[in-house]
Amino acid sequence: MSAPLTPEQEEMKAAYLKARGYWKPWTEGLLRLSPNFLETYARYGGYPAANGPLSPVMVELIYVALDGSAAHIFESGLKLHMGIALTRGATPLQLIEALHLGTAQGLDGVAVGVDILAEELAAMGKPIEETPWDERQAALKAAYEAHFGDWPPFCGHLLQLDPGYFEMMLALLTCREAGEGLDEKSRCLISLALASCFTALAPEMLRLHLRRALNLGASREEVLQVLQLTAHLGVHACSIGVPALMEVLKK
Repeated sequence: MSAPLTPEQEEMKAAYLKARGYWKPWTEGLLRLSPNFLETYARYGGYPAANGPLSPVMVELIYVALDGSAAHIFESGLKLHMGIALTRGATPLQLIEALHLGTAQGLDGVAVGVDILAEELAAMGKPIEETPWDERQAALKAAYEAHFGDWPPFCGHLLQLDPGYFEMMLALLTCREAGEGLDEKSRCLISLALASCFTALAPEMLRLHLRRALNLGASREEVLQVLQLTAHLGVHACSIGVPALMEVLKK
């Protein structure tokens, strides 16, 4: 494993570095143990970022949100993509907002669970009572619709069951700082990536964010590229596994 690289391996390493901008222990291990897989992965993993309408900055912001997500938590990748994002022109506020959206991802379980709760209660003959909104509830519903332009079923259930929590949820989802942050379409595309990634796949929320992205002017090509980028996280099996194998082989 410590032998000098062959000319062919050096050429492959240089090509990878040029295309991806980094070289890690796991890529070194793959180069020595399975160069065909490394070369295949380089083409596969690099394709979505290089073939789509999203800007290089947006690609990195998506990777930041995915690596920082509580459903994944991959610190080395998070730091790597934060650094690349900054060199490509991202602002610190945009990085914070990507993490903000990752924080809001925790609401996916609430949204899905509240809908299921409503279904199960109805099946038991104990449906959630749909009383007319009071002034506070009506104002919260209007504020949500004004910002997002739709009214998903879970919102109606949650607002009926716990207006206080709904108010806190809305505040979290709409919180903004003055400065060079993300526009609404970019925020929606990042939320789409979080909901569609295999580490926390949430089909109902995927559909919600996909629909919102299209309504905000996202093209089908942009949406497709986001979906493709999420599959890239699968390589973290190698990011962790190959260095572990190299340690075992040394012993």
